[in-house]
Amino acid sequence: MKPSVGWALVGMQFGVLSALLVFPAGDGWPRNWIVGAGAAALLIAGVLTAVVASFRLGTSLTPLPIPKNNGTLARDGIYRTVRHPIYTGVLVAAAGVVVWGGSLAHVIAWLALWGVLSAKVYFEEAMLREKYLDYHDYQKTSGRFLPRWSSLFPLKK
Repeated sequence: MKPSVGWALVGMQFGVLSALLVFPAGDGWPRNWIVGAGAAALLIAGVLTAVVASFRLGTSLTPLPIPKNNGTLARDGIYRTVRHPIYTGVLVAAAGVVVWGGSLAHVIAWLALWGVLSAKVYFEEAMLREKYLDYHDYQKTSGRFLPRWSSLFPLKK
């Protein structure tokens, strides 16, 4: 993948996130303290997930869906069960914005964000499979954005 394509995907990601934040609130559902508490919980959980995952990557962290030449494959901690927990955190935090936003535009923007992040993962995982010979096995034991049931509750043999 060319870096320009990677930067285009990053730009789309931040464009959709910006749209989520500037869309006016809608009246798709009532916005009361319960909705606000749920939105805040999602936002906080998402930000914490992304921050923890970012720190775990350390110097391997990059905004591009192109692995660093000197990077290492994280397979422990939060990465044991989820291959892209930073994206998971972004999606969960954005879901909090959607819940508080209460509009169809927010929902559509969240779906667009999911699409952009899925495209980033598509390209990123192709390169990770080339760089790390055991990445294919890692894909079998971990989920893309959410843990696989089998990784949370492995069957004993």
